[in-house]
Amino acid sequence: MTTFADLGVKPELVTVLVRHDIVKPFGIQTATLPDSLAGRDVLGRGPTGSGKTVAFALPLVTRLAARNRTRRRGRPAGLVLVPTRELAVQVERTVHFLAKAVGLRTMTVYGGVGYPGQLKNLASGVDIVIATPGRLEDLIERGACDLSDVQVTVLDEADLMADMGFLPPVRRILELTPPGQRLLFSATLDGDVDKLVTKYLDKPVTHSVEPPKERPAEHIVFLITRENRQAVLVDLLSGAGRSLVFARTKRGVAKLASDLSRAGVPALELHGDLNQSMRQRNLAAFSEGRVKVLVATDIAARGIHVDDVALVVHSDPPAEAKAFLHRSGRTARAGASGIVVTLCQQDQNRKVRAMMAAAGIGNARREVVAPGDDLIAEVRGERAAPQAYVPEPVVDHRFDPKRPRHAQGQRGGRPFGNARGATKARAQLGTGAWGKPARDGSDRSAGNSKGKGGASRAGR
Repeated sequence: MTTFADLGVKPELVTVLVRHDIVKPFGIQTATLPDSLAGRDVLGRGPTGSGKTVAFALPLVTRLAARNRTRRRGRPAGLVLVPTRELAVQVERTVHFLAKAVGLRTMTVYGGVGYPGQLKNLASGVDIVIATPGRLEDLIERGACDLSDVQVTVLDEADLMADMGFLPPVRRILELTPPGQRLLFSATLDGDVDKLVTKYLDKPVTHSVEPPKERPAEHIVFLITRENRQAVLVDLLSGAGRSLVFARTKRGVAKLASDLSRAGVPALELHGDLNQSMRQRNLAAFSEGRVKVLVATDIAARGIHVDDVALVVHSDPPAEAKAFLHRSGRTARAGASGIVVTLCQQDQNRKVRAMMAAAGIGNARREVVAPGDDLIAEVRGERAAPQAYVPEPVVDHRFDPKRPRHAQGQRGGRPFGNARGATKARAQLGTGAWGKPARDGSDRSAGNSKGKGGASRAGR
């Protein structure tokens, strides 16, 4: 059996990997580590859950530690760009324990939280920054972060950044970093991702790990009606296992989580309009099993790395095969089994068939179901016992049609609840007008959208 030591990983890092129950390298790690540890640019493609984070974290930490560089104020030596806040938090957990073992300091940079903590951490000096593109650009423009010392740059989930329209800020950031070593990891390597590779990677070595031909997840299409949709969901999601439900819009996520909780199935929500502490609280409650159902949007999907998700439910079928596969990849991870249920009304039938065929799921079981049917019980399994954990109500008046807009606490999703708070914050931070949160949940600031960067600041 190939070990991390066989691949050239330093003994102290092997020890800390074992301490975190990471003993046997995954395929993407075995394929890429010899080249990335040698300092070459690497292009790694692997499906969700294939171990890409460890694959880039080890060479990132190893090469920075070897340089024995003096830490400098606001000038990191390593940079990891990710598309979402959730993914930034997940990646930092892995990078942090490896970096700590060799005396390196890490931090995250993303929107949806205040600037003071990030400004303070940068000023104190850090070695590795894990960042979403938009907030990082904000900090660069403020003079708080300088990328001219970056020696290793990682692009994680590059295809999702392309899908979300974040490539303009990614390109601007890459222009500010020295060539150094660049690692790009993604589930797919086509289209705009290929353009990034051509321009910014130097003779990259490409390694691909294909998903298993026999998909461990069982796919079932529940043919339902508009009238029984809610009752079917309540019946299906009342099981003892962890269930992850996807809806298309943030409003749809909030409403579905609320409806399920009122119907006796405690559910939490995850989407871009929640502040970061609430998102982390909800994700932690789901990860720790204190609540069994999490309702999320597509964008949040790639930031959810939770083991033992028994059931994924597409409450709203996604528009494209790529989103379907990323959603579905939240179950049947690391060799475990899982079930994926897609709810389909009659008017959605043709689109769902085409979408699943494009995703390579051509033999999914299709059944007409109604609440109380044996098939629902078979998929759901044993019903959950009454839960001690009761989700705190999410007070977000943007989704409350009964409250006048002028009385809402967060007008238009802005980061400050009233004019006085916004004025105070602008004075403290020296910014211009505040805009609405971008799609990764971070805020735009410093002038209007027609200024430098313009509409491409959506990555913040």
